[in-house]
Amino acid sequence: MIKTIDPKSISIPELHGILLGSISPRPIAFVSTVDKDGNVNLSPFSFFNVFSANPPILIFSPARRVKGNTTKHTLDNVHEVKQACISIVTYDMVQQVSLSSTEYDQGVNEFIKSGLTEEASEKIKPPRVKESPVSFECVVKEIQPLGTDGGAGNLVICEVVLIHLDEAILDENNKIDPIKKQSAHSEHKQIPVSQVTKKEHIVLTDKTGTPYDKMSDSQLAQIKRYDCRLRKEELPHDYKK
Repeated sequence: MIKTIDPKSISIPELHGILLGSISPRPIAFVSTVDKDGNVNLSPFSFFNVFSANPPILIFSPARRVKGNTTKHTLDNVHEVKQACISIVTYDMVQQVSLSSTEYDQGVNEFIKSGLTEEASEKIKPPRVKESPVSFECVVKEIQPLGTDGGAGNLVICEVVLIHLDEAILDENNKIDPIKKQSAHSEHKQIPVSQVTKKEHIVLTDKTGTPYDKMSDSQLAQIKRYDCRLRKEELPHDYKK
């Protein structure tokens, strides 16, 4: 039986859950920005994708918070300094990405909180994530608010001005290997990571390239899932980069 729902007839949290649960997995933009005083911010967004190759355009959307209808530091920053560096998330970074998504005070550097490494960008002020195999230096061409109430998105339209690629993710034809992309310098071989829900991140293949829906129970058991609610914790004492 099909259930038909008028979006205006349910609460925003309910609608949010239906939209995100249906449209998944979603790629993750790991976005670094700076404010007018040069304070660095780093935050992940799963409302993200590529929308054009000529010009090269990436768009991510920091939504207004449903509770309190406040805006995120990333959105505030791109209004002040119209630049952003978008890095791609890998399996080995998932725990740190979760830590960076904590609601820290304005001016707190999530690179430090998450244990990730700042690498200076060449054409923009926001640094890139050294641990990421792909980073895009971008200028913000436009910010398009989609509403003024809690839950409303804000399309941050970014033009790529410089791309950084780890050569370890390239195949013999100098093209990006989607399996290598996830963890070029680890045992997991750059397994692609996407967000399924606010709580979970998943990898789409194992290190041999087997799609997750084709894996055996033993293979699935080896795929770790991290709860974003762990993000309020510091890195585990036994964490190794």
